[in-house]
Amino acid sequence: MNWLSFLVLLTVAGLAQGTGDNCGGLCGLRPMVYEYEYMDHVNNSIRIVGGTDAKSGAWPWIVSLKHPAIPGTRHLCGGSLITADWVLTAAHCFDPIRKFDVVYVVIGATQLTKPGPGAQLRRIKKLVRHEYYNKNDKSNDIALLQLSKPVECNPYTQLACVADPTIRLSDLQNCWVAGWGATAVRAQKSSDVLQEAEVQLIDVQLCNSSDWYAGKIHTHNLCAGYPEGNIDTCQGDSGGPLMCQEKNSDYFWIVGVTSWGRGCARAKRPGVYTSTQYFYDWMLLHIGMETIKNAF
Repeated sequence: MNWLSFLVLLTVAGLAQGTGDNCGGLCGLRPMVYEYEYMDHVNNSIRIVGGTDAKSGAWPWIVSLKHPAIPGTRHLCGGSLITADWVLTAAHCFDPIRKFDVVYVVIGATQLTKPGPGAQLRRIKKLVRHEYYNKNDKSNDIALLQLSKPVECNPYTQLACVADPTIRLSDLQNCWVAGWGATAVRAQKSSDVLQEAEVQLIDVQLCNSSDWYAGKIHTHNLCAGYPEGNIDTCQGDSGGPLMCQEKNSDYFWIVGVTSWGRGCARAKRPGVYTSTQYFYDWMLLHIGMETIKNAF
């Protein structure tokens, strides 16, 4: 095996298993959750739209992308920490941004105005948007952010497991979305406290049918929510994760990146997500290229 193949193999292992500089070689676990009496969310009707406040450390890989020009909490989009120095997000988050270096990343926070002692702040060293991203139809809506320096993992900051093509979605259960986006359909500002909601994966053929999205769903999309609506991601949740749990396990996998939707929480208009499985090799390519460059 030559050095190039070896380094790519290391990168593959890092993305799939969550190995990182100081992150313990595990991903997809939520250590703070075991500290709580974490009750099942039986009632999701509390007003993400239709979500509930997440407990501190509930989703330790979710990050907030902030822009100084945005009023209030400065929150622009969500993202997921997939290695110690790379964040997965949506390409469309940067459509209105002229200079990505003014955007900063908050890791390990649940309440944005009171991020707490476990939170970390990073600048963006490199932005990689998919080369075939189309802002008009939101195709290939995926991006990677390289952080200015690796994070330090702690109970509030952990790596996400990214679902690769070998994982069968039918073998996963208990799917969730989380974000600081609007909590009501016409709300203008983002939420200060991270919201979470349980959702169902919706068959893509049904989602693309004539009285649903009528052919606007791409082959690299997933749909999640409920046929009747009421619970959904909304403005400001973009770039955040769609997460499903491995059966008979504590591990969560990121299967999607929040991309778009027609309104928020409408019937037959569920949230649309970019599939991480579809773009898994693309992520490896770009993170692997950076790994190789840094090795010499």
